[in-house]
Amino acid sequence: MLGAVNPPVFENSLFTFDTAGELAEAVKDEDERYVYWRGTNPTVDLVQRKLAALERAERAKCFGSGMGAISATISSLVSAGDHVLVLGAVYGPTTQFLRYLEKYGVTHTHVSSLADLDSAIRSTTRALYFESPSYMRYEIFDIAAVSAWARAHGLISVMDNTWSTPLYQKPLTLGVDLVVHSLSKYIGGHSDLVGGVVAGATELIRPLALTEYQLYGAAMSPHDAAKVIKGLRTLSVRMAAHQERGLAVARFLAGHPRVRAVNHPGLPGHPGHEQALRQMSGFSSLFSLELDTDSRAEVAAFVDGLRHFRVAVSWGGFESLAVAPAVGAQEERESVRATMGIPVGLVRLSVGLEPADTLIADLGVALEGGRPLA
Repeated sequence: MLGAVNPPVFENSLFTFDTAGELAEAVKDEDERYVYWRGTNPTVDLVQRKLAALERAERAKCFGSGMGAISATISSLVSAGDHVLVLGAVYGPTTQFLRYLEKYGVTHTHVSSLADLDSAIRSTTRALYFESPSYMRYEIFDIAAVSAWARAHGLISVMDNTWSTPLYQKPLTLGVDLVVHSLSKYIGGHSDLVGGVVAGATELIRPLALTEYQLYGAAMSPHDAAKVIKGLRTLSVRMAAHQERGLAVARFLAGHPRVRAVNHPGLPGHPGHEQALRQMSGFSSLFSLELDTDSRAEVAAFVDGLRHFRVAVSWGGFESLAVAPAVGAQEERESVRATMGIPVGLVRLSVGLEPADTLIADLGVALEGGRPLA
C-alpha cells in the first residue's frame, strides 16, 4: 500500500457496511469477513496466512496468547465425558488446563511412551496431545508414528511445535492434525509480545474460529500481529544463531563434572538424536541440564550465581534465561513437575544471542560455586 515496506496496522475495532443486509451476510462468515476485532482483523489475517504457509496448513488462527490457542483447540475437540491422552511431558499450564477441564467432566491421562498408549486409550478418548521435543526433558517422539497411531484409533492429534518453530519442523507433513505455537517465543523473537496460533485443516480450524475463538475472547491485537510479521522476517537468521550458540553451550555443559545430564536433542549422545535428525532440519537453543544434586538449595545457589543468564520464565528472545522448576514451586506447579517426571536438579536454559564464550564463562563460574552479589 503506497509503497510501504511494512504492512499497515489496522487499529479499528469494527468495520462498517452500507446496508443491514451486508452486515448480516458478513456475520455469517465472520472468520473470513471483517466485522469486529474479536473475529478477525486485516493485520492479524496477514499473519495467519503467513503462518499457515510456513506450517504447510490450509488455515491458521492467531490468539492473544499461546494458552489461548491451546485451551481453545482442546476445548473444540471435547465434550463432557470425553477423555484426552497426553504423551510425554507437556507445557505446565497445558496440564493445568486439562486438570481444570475435569470440573466439566473431561478427563485426561498422561503416558510416557508410544508403547503405553494402547493400554491408556478409552472408548471416550477424543484427542492425543504431545510435544516433540517434550517439555523440560526435551525427549524426541517419532511424530509420524504417533500421528499414525492416533489416526488409526480415530483420534485428533495435536502437537505443540513451539520449540522447533515451523522453520525447523513441520508436524502437519508428518501426519499431525493440528499444530499449536506460542508466538511469544522464537517466532516473535524479541520478548515484546504475547500470542499463539493453531494451524491445520480448514475443517478443524473453522469451527473453533467461529466458536471458541469468538467466545473465549482471546483475540490477537493488530499491534502484536505487526510484531509477529517483523519477527518472521528475521526468523531464519536468528534461529541459525540460536542453534550455533545453544549447541556450543550444551557441549560445554555435557563435559562438566557437576552436570549429571544435558537434555539437548542436538547432541549426538541424546537418546532421540537420530530420530530428531530424521524429522527436524535444525535445533533451537532451549534445553535443560541436570545438576549432580537433589538439593533445592544447591540448585538455587547455581541459578543465583549466574549473571548473564537472567532468572525468568519464557524464552526465545535475545537475552539468555534460566529457570529451576523445583525451586520455590507453588503446590499446583510442584504437582505438575512431579507428574512430568522433572527432577529436582533440572535447570532450563534459554540461550540467547549473546556471545557463546561469555555464556560459557558465566556457567563455569556458577558451577564452581558462583560469586557474591554485587
